Amino acid sequence: MMDKRILVVLLIAIALSGCLDLHRVEDTRVAMDTDVTITVMHPDVSEAESAIDCAFEEIYRISRMMNRTGDESEVARLNKNGYLPNVSPDLRYVINKASEYSILSNGSFDITVLPVINLWKEKIRGGSAPTSDEINETLRLVNYKNISIQSNDIYFKQASMKITLGGIAKGYAVDRAIEVLKAHHIRHALVNAGGDIRAYGFKTENEPWRIALQNPENKTEHITIINLNNMSVATSGNYERYFSEEARASHIIDPETGYAASELLSATIVAENATGADALATAVFVLGEADGMRLIEDLDGVEGLIITGDRRILRSSGFGDYEEPVNLI
Repeated sequence: MMDKRILVVLLIAIALSGCLDLHRVEDTRVAMDTDVTITVMHPDVSEAESAIDCAFEEIYRISRMMNRTGDESEVARLNKNGYLPNVSPDLRYVINKASEYSILSNGSFDITVLPVINLWKEKIRGGSAPTSDEINETLRLVNYKNISIQSNDIYFKQASMKITLGGIAKGYAVDRAIEVLKAHHIRHALVNAGGDIRAYGFKTENEPWRIALQNPENKTEHITIINLNNMSVATSGNYERYFSEEARASHIIDPETGYAASELLSATIVAENATGADALATAVFVLGEADGMRLIEDLDGVEGLIITGDRRILRSSGFGDYEEPVNLI
């Protein structure tokens, strides 16, 4: 019979050998109005490529379902009719989570803000900003409490309401992509959808995924490095890259005032999943310095970093646990 000490040594050697044989497989595609990069560390390149393809298909499926337009969009049908029967489990889940974050943030995160976004887009195309009267009139349509879910049906309690999932669907798509990768036996992966990031496993067997947090005013610089293992990070700010103005506006419009939130340069959230990190980053960006940091500190398993308009960098009490020592701007 093999000595137990020899067996342990052999098992360690096998594990280390597997670590050394990991290949980095990466692909970047455009989805959900931004660049999406999926990175996998896996022994078999072909398996990794197949898993990445399937993860992207899941992201495209979520995008088609939760986009504002398109024949396959449940959101488009809901916005058109004010009522949607037989809602998919995905959309039901996301709208329920959106409502939770609306409650937590006292309405600073509100998916019913789309009429205000549309008003700004229409007026800007015409060469002017909307008047305060126009904004106040449109704000009457903004209230997450007027979304009702009964059994498998969703309906709006007020006519002309519309929703946008721009501040949460991207995070959910990242989470779904990670689940698909897991189902394909991937143990180490990183999914980055325009700043909504989820890390699964390690970059190697003992090295976490390292995420550089950009300097909002100089994209060639970073202000800190975040180490992630089975966690997510998302940043909302007016420096993110989007391929549509709606995608940008959905992150910065204050649902209470109807104007762009401008107190912060950026809000970064570390949380267990990307759905929560995405929604909370949006909420904190709108809430601003004091209320935003208060919300972060009140939530278990959530940390945050805020950059104020006057370039101060504020960290929640546990954010440093994820950081590497660096020189700050």
